[in-house]
Amino acid sequence: MFSNVSRYRAVPDEVVADARGETAVAAGLRPLPEAPAVLTHVIKAGDRLDRLAFTYYGQSLHYWRICDANPDYLSPLALLGREPLVTTCFPVSEPCTGPPWGRTLRLLADTVGVVDVNVIDELGPPRNTALLVRHNRLDVGAERIAEVICSAGFTVGIPAERTRIGASILIPAAADPAAGGR
Repeated sequence: MFSNVSRYRAVPDEVVADARGETAVAAGLRPLPEAPAVLTHVIKAGDRLDRLAFTYYGQSLHYWRICDANPDYLSPLALLGREPLVTTCFPVSEPCTGPPWGRTLRLLADTVGVVDVNVIDELGPPRNTALLVRHNRLDVGAERIAEVICSAGFTVGIPAERTRIGASILIPAAADPAAGGR
Protein backbone atom coordinates (compact mmCIF):
# COMPACT_ATOMS: atom_id res chain seq x y z
CA MET A 1 0.00 0.00 0.00
CA PHE A 2 2.92 2.39 0.75
CA SER A 3 6.24 2.73 -1.04
CA ASN A 4 9.53 1.39 0.34
CA VAL A 5 10.51 4.85 1.59
CA SER A 6 7.24 5.63 3.39
CA ARG A 7 7.30 5.98 7.18
CA TYR A 8 4.09 3.90 7.11
CA ARG A 9 5.61 0.96 5.19
CA ALA A 10 6.02 -1.22 8.31
CA VAL A 11 2.58 -0.41 9.73
CA PRO A 12 0.27 -3.41 9.30
CA ASP A 13 -3.02 -3.00 7.45
CA GLU A 14 -6.23 -3.35 9.43
CA VAL A 15 -9.76 -4.10 8.34
CA VAL A 16 -12.14 -1.45 9.65
CA ALA A 17 -15.92 -1.15 9.46
CA ASP A 18 -17.84 2.06 8.83
CA ALA A 19 -21.19 3.04 10.40
CA ARG A 20 -23.09 0.94 7.83
CA GLY A 21 -20.98 -2.13 8.57
CA GLU A 22 -19.07 -2.02 5.28
CA THR A 23 -15.41 -2.90 5.64
CA ALA A 24 -12.28 -1.40 4.12
CA VAL A 25 -8.55 -1.94 4.50
CA ALA A 26 -6.65 0.90 6.12
CA ALA A 27 -3.22 1.45 7.60
CA GLY A 28 -3.07 0.90 11.35
CA LEU A 29 -1.74 3.43 13.81
CA ARG A 30 1.96 4.20 13.49
CA PRO A 31 3.63 4.18 16.91
CA LEU A 32 5.81 7.20 17.51
CA PRO A 33 9.45 6.24 17.12
CA GLU A 34 12.10 7.21 19.64
CA ALA A 35 13.18 10.65 18.52
CA PRO A 36 16.10 11.79 20.65
CA ALA A 37 16.48 15.54 20.30
CA VAL A 38 19.77 16.79 19.01
CA LEU A 39 18.89 20.43 19.54
CA THR A 40 16.05 22.79 20.20
CA HIS A 41 14.64 25.46 17.94
CA VAL A 42 13.17 28.67 19.32
CA ILE A 43 10.04 29.53 17.36
CA LYS A 44 10.10 32.85 15.55
CA ALA A 45 7.27 34.67 13.78
CA GLY A 46 6.79 33.19 10.31
CA ASP A 47 8.29 29.75 11.10
CA ARG A 48 6.77 26.90 9.09
CA LEU A 49 7.36 23.20 9.65
CA ASP A 50 8.24 22.52 6.03
CA ARG A 51 10.87 25.28 6.09
CA LEU A 52 12.29 24.05 9.40
CA ALA A 53 12.51 20.53 7.98
CA PHE A 54 14.33 21.86 4.93
CA THR A 55 16.70 23.84 7.16
CA TYR A 56 17.53 20.89 9.43
CA TYR A 57 17.17 17.92 7.03
CA GLY A 58 17.45 19.36 3.53
CA GLN A 59 13.99 17.94 2.77
CA SER A 60 10.79 19.87 3.44
CA LEU A 61 8.66 16.69 3.47
CA HIS A 62 10.44 15.53 6.63
CA TYR A 63 8.44 17.97 8.79
CA TRP A 64 6.80 14.92 10.40
CA ARG A 65 10.10 14.10 12.17
CA ILE A 66 9.73 17.35 14.11
CA CYS A 67 6.09 16.48 14.86
CA ASP A 68 7.12 13.02 16.12
CA ALA A 69 9.67 14.58 18.49
CA ASN A 70 7.04 16.91 19.99
CA PRO A 71 4.03 14.65 20.76
CA ASP A 72 2.48 17.08 23.26
CA TYR A 73 1.13 19.05 20.32
CA LEU A 74 -1.86 17.58 18.54
CA SER A 75 -1.17 19.00 15.11
CA PRO A 76 1.69 20.43 13.08
CA LEU A 77 -0.01 23.84 13.30
CA ALA A 78 -0.07 23.61 17.10
CA LEU A 79 3.72 23.31 17.18
CA LEU A 80 4.00 26.77 15.69
CA GLY A 81 1.03 28.30 17.46
CA ARG A 82 -1.17 28.55 14.38
CA GLU A 83 -3.91 26.10 15.28
CA PRO A 84 -7.51 27.36 15.29
CA LEU A 85 -7.85 26.84 19.06
CA VAL A 86 -6.08 29.70 20.85
CA THR A 87 -5.92 31.25 24.30
CA THR A 88 -6.34 35.00 24.58
CA CYS A 89 -5.80 37.04 27.76
CA PHE A 90 -8.31 39.86 28.35
CA PRO A 91 -7.26 42.26 31.14
CA VAL A 92 -10.39 43.59 32.86
CA SER A 93 -11.21 46.41 35.27
CA GLU A 94 -14.03 45.84 37.71
CA PRO A 95 -16.89 48.32 37.90
CA CYS A 96 -17.44 50.17 41.21
CA THR A 97 -20.49 47.99 41.90
CA GLY A 98 -18.35 44.85 42.05
CA PRO A 99 -17.30 42.29 39.48
CA PRO A 100 -20.09 40.80 37.36
CA TRP A 101 -18.44 37.35 37.18
CA GLY A 102 -21.60 35.25 36.97
CA ARG A 103 -23.07 37.25 34.08
CA THR A 104 -19.73 37.39 32.25
CA LEU A 105 -19.12 33.65 32.53
CA ARG A 106 -22.69 32.86 31.40
CA LEU A 107 -22.40 35.14 28.37
CA LEU A 108 -19.04 33.68 27.40
CA ALA A 109 -20.34 30.11 27.85
CA ASP A 110 -23.15 30.97 25.42
CA THR A 111 -20.75 32.39 22.82
CA VAL A 112 -20.16 30.02 19.90
CA GLY A 113 -16.48 29.16 19.67
CA VAL A 114 -15.59 29.80 23.32
CA VAL A 115 -14.22 26.56 24.76
CA ASP A 116 -13.00 27.50 28.24
CA VAL A 117 -12.69 30.55 30.51
CA ASN A 118 -10.40 31.04 33.51
CA VAL A 119 -10.23 34.02 35.84
CA ILE A 120 -6.76 35.22 36.76
CA ASP A 121 -6.76 37.44 39.84
CA GLU A 122 -3.33 38.55 41.01
CA LEU A 123 -3.53 40.43 44.22
CA GLY A 124 -1.17 42.98 44.74
CA PRO A 125 -0.16 46.24 44.11
CA PRO A 126 -1.40 46.79 41.52
CA ARG A 127 -4.19 44.26 41.40
CA ASN A 128 -4.30 42.54 38.00
CA THR A 129 -7.44 40.77 36.92
CA ALA A 130 -7.84 39.06 33.57
CA LEU A 131 -9.88 36.44 31.76
CA LEU A 132 -8.04 33.70 29.88
CA VAL A 133 -10.38 32.59 27.13
CA ARG A 134 -9.66 29.50 25.03
CA HIS A 135 -11.56 29.86 21.77
CA ASN A 136 -11.72 28.69 18.19
CA ARG A 137 -10.58 31.68 16.19
CA LEU A 138 -12.46 30.36 13.15
CA ASP A 139 -15.74 30.81 15.07
CA VAL A 140 -15.12 33.88 17.22
CA GLY A 141 -12.40 36.49 17.31
CA ALA A 142 -10.89 38.40 20.20
CA GLU A 143 -12.80 41.56 19.25
CA ARG A 144 -16.17 39.82 19.62
CA ILE A 145 -15.14 38.22 22.93
CA ALA A 146 -14.08 41.66 24.24
CA GLU A 147 -17.53 42.98 23.26
CA VAL A 148 -19.21 40.18 25.21
CA ILE A 149 -17.08 40.90 28.30
CA CYS A 150 -17.87 44.63 28.02
CA SER A 151 -21.60 43.90 27.70
CA ALA A 152 -21.43 42.14 31.08
CA GLY A 153 -20.09 45.29 32.75
CA PHE A 154 -16.30 45.04 32.67
CA THR A 155 -13.90 47.45 31.02
CA VAL A 156 -11.56 45.44 28.82
CA GLY A 157 -7.92 46.27 28.16
CA ILE A 158 -5.95 45.26 25.10
CA PRO A 159 -6.30 41.49 24.51
CA ALA A 160 -3.10 39.48 24.03
CA GLU A 161 -3.02 36.09 22.36
CA ARG A 162 -0.81 33.53 24.09
CA THR A 163 1.52 32.38 21.33
CA ARG A 164 4.32 29.88 20.96
CA ILE A 165 6.73 32.50 19.61
CA GLY A 166 9.80 32.29 21.79
CA ALA A 167 8.99 28.73 22.90
CA SER A 168 11.32 25.85 22.12
CA ILE A 169 10.56 22.71 20.12
CA LEU A 170 12.75 19.63 19.78
CA ILE A 171 14.58 18.88 16.55
CA PRO A 172 15.54 15.18 16.32
CA ALA A 173 18.60 13.87 14.56
CA ALA A 174 18.30 13.25 10.85
CA ALA A 175 17.45 9.61 10.24
CA ASP A 176 19.58 7.19 8.29
CA PRO A 177 18.67 7.84 4.62
CA ALA A 178 18.53 4.08 4.05
CA ALA A 179 15.69 3.88 6.58
CA GLY A 180 13.39 5.90 4.36
CA GLY A 181 11.92 9.25 5.02
CA ARG A 182 8.51 9.92 3.60
